[in-house]
Amino acid sequence: DSHTDLFHSYFDGTMFTHGTPFRRAIEENLLDPKRVIQIGIRGTQYDSEDLDFANSVGIRVIKIDEFFDRGIQDVMAEAREIVGENETYVSYDIDFIDPAFAPGTGTPEVGGLTVPQALEIIRGCRGLNLVGVDLVEVAPIYDNSGLTSLTAANLVYEMLCVLPGVSYRD
Repeated sequence: DSHTDLFHSYFDGTMFTHGTPFRRAIEENLLDPKRVIQIGIRGTQYDSEDLDFANSVGIRVIKIDEFFDRGIQDVMAEAREIVGENETYVSYDIDFIDPAFAPGTGTPEVGGLTVPQALEIIRGCRGLNLVGVDLVEVAPIYDNSGLTSLTAANLVYEMLCVLPGVSYRD
């Protein structure tokens, strides 16, 4: 994702929006924050509320500059260490990818990944104890070319291929 989605509220106090779901899930004990890693965070920072919350509960946030400095393999090794062998769910926001390659989203942020890098991240999840995956915030109405939908479909295919018990050919 390019955003933490950890705000307390959004849009003048609204508690349930696209900017708050992970905060709500942690507050409701649906997620163990010490097993949450957010990769690729960038873009507009209204304030530090979301990052302060992440730090206070133990969420690992890897901003995009750290991601590019360290490289995909190193970041994915840390992600694998954080989630361990426990059941893991991967949520992938299309705005993690640079809008040059996936413009069809409601909150695009420049400076993201290329499609090959995005695929490598997913392939780096192979072998994890994945119990589910999703891909969110694809908005075809914002992309007349269909590029975002095509990219999203390929990402979902790759996600299915890394689920346990699914055969994958390189």
